[in-house]
Amino acid sequence: MARIPELGISGSCVGGRVEERYGIDQPMNKALLDYFRCPEACVDFALRGEICPGEGYFYFGPGLLCYGQSSVGYYAEDPANATCDLLYHVRQEGSTCLVPFDPTAVVENFQREHYLRSFRDHGPQKNGIAKRTMFTLYYAMRPHMGVSTRRHLQRLWLMGWKKKAFPCWPIDRSADQILEKLLVGSMRARGVDRIPFIWFWPDGYKSCAILTHDVEEAEGRDFCSGLMDINDSFGMKSSFQIIPEVRYAVSHAFLDGIHERGFEVNVHDLNHDGHLYDDREEFLRRAAKINRHAREFGATGFRAGVLYRNLDWYDAFEFSYDMSVPNVAHLDPQTGGCCSVMPYFIGDVLELPLTTTQDYSLFSILSEYSIDLWKRQIEIITAHYGLLSFNIHPDYVVEKRARETYRQLLAHLAQMRSAGQVWMTLPREVDRWWRERARMRIAGEEGNWRIEGPGQERARLAYASLSGDQLTYSIESKSRAASSLPESKQL
Repeated sequence: MARIPELGISGSCVGGRVEERYGIDQPMNKALLDYFRCPEACVDFALRGEICPGEGYFYFGPGLLCYGQSSVGYYAEDPANATCDLLYHVRQEGSTCLVPFDPTAVVENFQREHYLRSFRDHGPQKNGIAKRTMFTLYYAMRPHMGVSTRRHLQRLWLMGWKKKAFPCWPIDRSADQILEKLLVGSMRARGVDRIPFIWFWPDGYKSCAILTHDVEEAEGRDFCSGLMDINDSFGMKSSFQIIPEVRYAVSHAFLDGIHERGFEVNVHDLNHDGHLYDDREEFLRRAAKINRHAREFGATGFRAGVLYRNLDWYDAFEFSYDMSVPNVAHLDPQTGGCCSVMPYFIGDVLELPLTTTQDYSLFSILSEYSIDLWKRQIEIITAHYGLLSFNIHPDYVVEKRARETYRQLLAHLAQMRSAGQVWMTLPREVDRWWRERARMRIAGEEGNWRIEGPGQERARLAYASLSGDQLTYSIESKSRAASSLPESKQL
């Protein structure tokens, strides 16, 4: 097996310039190192050529769509029209992998939904005068509408969602797949067939699952105790996202009741009127109030109403983490999706993407009262070691049929937990772990790698190995004999 070479300073003519590369100091390596937490010496990318003006869609291998700028200059403004495959423009210079785009920028274009700049329907505020007027009228009349009327209007709004080819329904992993393909390219350039990295989840868990509950109306607030009873019957804790203003009264006794039972309280928007991100100045005023409510609630997490979002404004929040970005947003008023099943940072805020279909969409838009879709999403996400995040509203599981469907989901998750497949935990614990993992590092050398940093006792050393053009992962056991070959389990 080839050893990982020492990281050196190399100079090369790239796009007419001589550049020096120092591992993580090079921003092009950042997204991959953040994702895998592997030694800096394992990754060395440089730009091949000069970046051309304009940005759009292109491929990075068959079927793997990307969005951004490149040094090739060919791109499509619509994902359906993308044809150029930039994988054929990747070259190797020594141990450096030369790519015709900035890997970190391309990955973040999905994670931060910057690709939506090419869509006309980026949220209600970008949909033109007609749709904007419809949106405003809907929220003005919403308090006076029955559930059936709202459901009918929402189905009209979402007409044609099945025709959307991108992001890929029901789960899209484009951002994660780009990073995996980049690691393969870097390993080939450096002449290694295995590298160590810090496993994604603590204690060697294959995947992670969190339950969250957005409380939208007084009826939902009043059912929170009953929902906690259901969760406790399966030995599962969850987080409740509470609207601080207008919708319903929030007493200290209500919040204390959630905390005292071991559940988590987070903030859900300000007043859930759909206008949080309409205007920057008004947003900053509301964000200050939201931050104050978070301190009063003892909350470290946030989710915007109806998943409306503008990730470029997150610097105004004091939250540790956010849960407003769906993996695929075909059934939400604001289109898009982050195309990842892993947590990721947006500045100082950790994003815990909503990776499964919301209960309201399942029951009211798709008219399904089974867990078949959820099981399909669970299978895809756990096959790739991702985060299972669910949003089950107490408002919508009051009804017996919906409540029974939710119980079936909990029973399925309980089986996975019993089999040791999934880490069932609270969102704040995922936030704590992911921040600890981000501060850990791998030290040592081949045959004697070790993890250093706070939380290292729960971390597991893992290995990414080449199998053709694919990666396979193995995890080192918690205790192993002092030998040159680690005891591993294949996933």
